[in-house]
Parts: sequence; structure tokens; C-alpha cells
Amino acid sequence: MINVDNLFGAVLVVWIMVTSGIRFGADGLRMDYYIMSCPLAELIVKNTVNTALQSDPTLAAGLVRMHFHDCFLEGCDASVLVDSTKDNTAEKDSPANLSLRGYEIIDDAKDQLEQQCPGVVSCADIVAMAARDAIFFAGGPVYDIPKGRKDGRRSKIEDTRNLPPPFFNSSQLIGMFGQHGFSAQEMVALSGAHTLGVARCSSFKSRLSNFDSTHDVDPNIDSNFAKTLSRTCSRGDNAEQPFDTSRNTFDNDYFNALIRKAGVLTSDQTLYGSTRTRGIVSSYALNQAMFFFDFQRAMIKMSLLDVKEGSQGEVRQNCRQIN
Repeated sequence: MINVDNLFGAVLVVWIMVTSGIRFGADGLRMDYYIMSCPLAELIVKNTVNTALQSDPTLAAGLVRMHFHDCFLEGCDASVLVDSTKDNTAEKDSPANLSLRGYEIIDDAKDQLEQQCPGVVSCADIVAMAARDAIFFAGGPVYDIPKGRKDGRRSKIEDTRNLPPPFFNSSQLIGMFGQHGFSAQEMVALSGAHTLGVARCSSFKSRLSNFDSTHDVDPNIDSNFAKTLSRTCSRGDNAEQPFDTSRNTFDNDYFNALIRKAGVLTSDQTLYGSTRTRGIVSSYALNQAMFFFDFQRAMIKMSLLDVKEGSQGEVRQNCRQIN
């Protein structure tokens, strides 16, 4: 029997690859890239992710965030996984990346793959597949991605300045995502990944006191929710606040929270505060299927950002070290 979801996902990927100019062939990304060289690759990654998330569902958010932080810097090349050395401070030691989680899942999958088919499956592909599988595990849309990314040979802390900070407004977010080829709608859809996970107080406490010359508290926060955030911050800068009421479930509750003025970060709430993106937020809040469709399409597009192929990169033996 044909799996309609998988068939739809495959058709969607083909359409995006064609319209994005991604080529099929020996040197390009392909859906069946590992069919001969490592046929169990996808199954190994999926089983590793599912096992880890069954023990700790909060790691789904970590894997999705890791993929985003990887692709936005130097493309989807696993640069975020590289450990710092005495001669180089890597991306993962940037303040923007210190809260990333799930590295051990990638390491586990890589170890198994190296035993099964040494030197074949890139860390970049593992990160992309793990994010996809984590989204589905958490109840989100099923989609597939082409494989064949190579691992990059650069990971530098200064590159993380290109990650969107939590205080950006809608115009700044549209501009930054636009530099990577995303529309405003795609930016809002990708922001919906915040339906999973938490934010630390340090990333939103500026909204709660001495906000600006006119307001002590950000006027775009519901007063009761501001009290909730203040209680969270009373436990310190590392105290965590879920982005929505279902932190481990991939749904559209994040967008409903924005309508209630219960967005945690400035960069969340601005999506409803801006006339350029408010209608998109409202549409996703009303129609989860529309959000899922646009999100999976944007995630496939993101997974293709500046990928390295052939001699442009390598397949690391250890995801934490450049060969």
C-alpha cells in the first residue's frame, strides 16, 4: 500500500528542489543518496532519535534548533557540532549556542553509522534528518529531505553574529531571513518551531522592567503573562519559560499565544504586532494544516541552504572534529 504522506512529502521535495535550482544527479543532493552506500542510514538515525526522545521529549526542540543554528551559518554543514580547540573558538561556544542540546544524539547516530558504513554518512545529513524525525515524533508534519550534504571545514564563533537575536522586531527578522532567500511568510512559518521548547529568562527579562523611556514593562505583553514571566525570572537568568502551553508537542498553539499577547520573546510577539506579519500569524492560529504545510516546505528549503557538495566539504569521522 502506498503511504500517501510519504508520497506527498517526496513530491513536495521534488517541487522545491526544481524551483530552487537544486540539481539531481551524481554530484547533487538526492532522496536516495545512501541507497547503495548505506541503505540503513535513515533507519539508524530515526531509531536513535526516537529512542532518545522517548526518554526525554524535550530534546526534540534541541534538535530542531540545532539544525536551524547550523544552516543559518555557513549553510547546512554541521559546523555547529565542531568543538573548540586552543587555536579556534567554534560556533558552539558562542553565547547564542550555549543552550543548544542534543549533541549526544548526533554522536550516537554517527557512531552507529560509522560501524555500519564507515566514512559515508555526513554529520550535516544526520543533523538534518534528526530535526525532521524530531518534528514528526513531536506530532508535527511528516516530510522528507534530499541527502548528500558534506561537512564544512570552518566553525568560528564570530559567524554566530548572523543568528537572529531574541530582541529583533518583525522588519529586522524579515530582512535577516530575506538575506537567506526566505519570504516573510516562510520566516513566520519557521518561527513556528518555537511551538517546541523553552526560552531562558536572560533572553526576555529586558521586557519586564525599564523597557523604554515610556514603559516599565513591554506594553505588548499581556499583564497576567508578564507576571508569569517575572515569576520565572525570579529563579535566575537560566530559569526556563515554555514558548507555549504544549512545549513538547508540535502544534499551532504558539501562534494562538501570540494573539493572546503571550509571546515569550520580543522576536515572537513582534510577529503579531507588525501589520506585515499579523495576518500570517492569524491564519496559522486558525488553520494548523496550513501551518504544517508551510512549515515543512520552509524546512525543506532551509535544509538546502548553501549545502556543500563533493570536494567543497568532507565526511567527518567524528562530528566534533574536522578531519
